[in-house]
Amino acid sequence: MLHSKPTFPDALYSAAQVRDLDARLIAAGTPGFELMQRAAHAAWRAIRRRWPEGRELTVLAGHGNNAGDGYLIAMLARRAGWRVTVLAVGGTAVMTGDAEAAYKDALDEQVEVLPWHQQRLAGIVVDALLGTGIKGDVRAPYASAIECINDSGLPVMSVDIPSGLCADTGRTLGVAVRADLTVTFIGLKVGLFTADGPDRVGELVFDDLQADSVIVAQTSASVKRLDTFNLPTLNPRSPTAHKGMFGRVLVIGGDLGFGGAALLATESTLRCGAGMVTLATRPEHVTAALTRFPEVMAAGIQSANQLMELIGPATVLVVGPGMGQHPWGRSLLSAAANARRPQVWDADALNQLAAGNVQLPEGCVITPHPGEAARLLGMDTAQVQADRPAAARALAKRFNAVCVLKGSGSLIANPAGDLALADHGHPAMATGGLGDVLSGVIGALMAQKMPPFEAACLGVWLHAYAGEKCGANGRGMAAADLIPEIRKLLEEQQPCLR
Repeated sequence: MLHSKPTFPDALYSAAQVRDLDARLIAAGTPGFELMQRAAHAAWRAIRRRWPEGRELTVLAGHGNNAGDGYLIAMLARRAGWRVTVLAVGGTAVMTGDAEAAYKDALDEQVEVLPWHQQRLAGIVVDALLGTGIKGDVRAPYASAIECINDSGLPVMSVDIPSGLCADTGRTLGVAVRADLTVTFIGLKVGLFTADGPDRVGELVFDDLQADSVIVAQTSASVKRLDTFNLPTLNPRSPTAHKGMFGRVLVIGGDLGFGGAALLATESTLRCGAGMVTLATRPEHVTAALTRFPEVMAAGIQSANQLMELIGPATVLVVGPGMGQHPWGRSLLSAAANARRPQVWDADALNQLAAGNVQLPEGCVITPHPGEAARLLGMDTAQVQADRPAAARALAKRFNAVCVLKGSGSLIANPAGDLALADHGHPAMATGGLGDVLSGVIGALMAQKMPPFEAACLGVWLHAYAGEKCGANGRGMAAADLIPEIRKLLEEQQPCLR
């Protein structure tokens, strides 16, 4: 099976956009209470599917529409013969509208509703505390209720979004529920897929609540989620193709002690279809490079003057893997920065860019991890992670380049403000060298005449999904393990021949 995740739409929305969708669906004739009932039924189906042996439910409910969903879920569980308790956090007197109607229906169904007093939880826990409208850090009594949920050790289902998780950024707002299952409605929220989101959501189930597709289509997505059906495509190759048609990539890097990074970038460039690949590195690394891949033209470089001869015929430069921050690397980076070529900058090239020692040429892709992004933006890493979409867009605009902000839910932004997200990956990818592999993949795709934004989107998806597949074998993954898997995925998605 090619795709290991559920099939989701590719449109990701902000919380405000989803609330606007909800309002427009109601204005078009679908009553709000009917949407709430549909949400409750969708959540109840997901609970029964995930925990078929369950017979007891504890619902922690706030007082907004998220709570209304929770009361209706409780009512459905009671009708099915389950033992059900709703713990009302923050009181019920302030409930209004559809949420109040759901609360009254639950009472009519004789659902037990008790005030929250930090009681012991039991059975399957339903988090119906806070929805997508929360602003700022979670306050009492909700913070203590969330901590109780997380400390319970019980299975947890969150309604729409784990309480305390920012729907727009995936940031934990002080404290957030760690769910085993999240059932989200109408539109997918960006925060479910990036930053802390993947660590809080658990299994994700999406239900559009039978929303009118015409109304949904009227809202432009905030972010595009990359998937097999919307990936940028490389053209198939003609039977008469030759190497000169698919670019010449020059990989620049590998100072003393860091030669492996440049070798990883070089190998991934070669395996992703670049017509010719040249490695410019320390002379001490040439023998290792030729032993590992004799197909590559490996050049021992002592100075920027020698590098200029290699830049001339190159169509794309991959700059930074293992480059270091010593005079050798700085001189090579300066030469690359003055070359009018599309380039991929990673690692120490980004650190030199952040220090103001060089300027980025036009038509480039930068691939910072959150720490590098923070240096480039003059802030700390926590600020980057607090709003990853904003950071990616800010980097793209500041440097007039395509930015790949790596991490959980990697983001790809261009200067026009377009944003894409790759939701694949695996914790086993937390190891050195994977960024070097990614830079080579993107460079190879650009050499085959793919525009920078499209090359970054396809490259990030290939890299993330290959990591997910390799990660199935558990910890101990090496960066080089991804390269044959990326090549295989690329052929599955973009066949060389028609």
